[in-house]
Amino acid sequence: MALETAVLASGSSGNCIFVAGRNTGILIDAGLSGSRIEERMRSVGYDPAELDALLLTHEHNDHISGAGVMSRRYNLPLYASAETLAAGSDKLGNIGDDLLRPVGESFSLGEIDISTFSLPHDAASPRGYILKEGGVKLGLATDIGCITPEIVSSLQGCDILLLESNHDQDLLRTGSYPPSLKRRIRSEQGHLSNIEAAELLPRLLEGKEGGKPVVILSHLSQENNRPELAYITVKNSLQAAGWQVGEDVILDCACRDEVAGPYSRSQNDRGGISRTG
Repeated sequence: MALETAVLASGSSGNCIFVAGRNTGILIDAGLSGSRIEERMRSVGYDPAELDALLLTHEHNDHISGAGVMSRRYNLPLYASAETLAAGSDKLGNIGDDLLRPVGESFSLGEIDISTFSLPHDAASPRGYILKEGGVKLGLATDIGCITPEIVSSLQGCDILLLESNHDQDLLRTGSYPPSLKRRIRSEQGHLSNIEAAELLPRLLEGKEGGKPVVILSHLSQENNRPELAYITVKNSLQAAGWQVGEDVILDCACRDEVAGPYSRSQNDRGGISRTG
């Protein structure tokens, strides 16, 4: 196995993704309590004590609320933009300076090479992540207000892709959120809709060779989306672009209340990606 990932939670109530290389375990975001993160890791056969690091995309509570606890409990270094670490310092609590690791454009953790890219969102300096190991590429981008050239170039060619599909535009328009919150979500510093994700994905998969990519639709709104709406919107777009879901690409939706995955991809298994569990 080269890279494996499990989405422990995804949505406005909490986000947390586990990624494993051959010898390295990483959390991306920790928007749940420490005990819930531990419980969900163990439910799919992972030991929290084997974690090596925690990456943070940005400082909003649904991505950072459990990060301080996990860092102190397991002596985990926290990697994030310097601005995110500063903006989230009160939520993180007492973390030793030796565990705060401001990220640049690229760094490595064990055998995993990591690069970052900017995301348009109403946070201090949010980052998306690309993780590569053994020829396998995993990309993560949620909390995206609009599509930028940097996002497209960073995420093209992923073997495993976690991409935001936050809301259905009609549900958001007719829903109970106040007008100010609706404007924030629709803004260029807000969240990606199902239609926007559907329009983006064929561009990201164009020219993909070597195996069957996995796409995990993430950060679905509980009130303004439905998994079946996100799935069919993206599926229709992919099939219109010539991708047969299930045969050419695996498509799934991450959940807020249960683990999605794990999903794995090995350089030695170029014929496809397997979902386990």
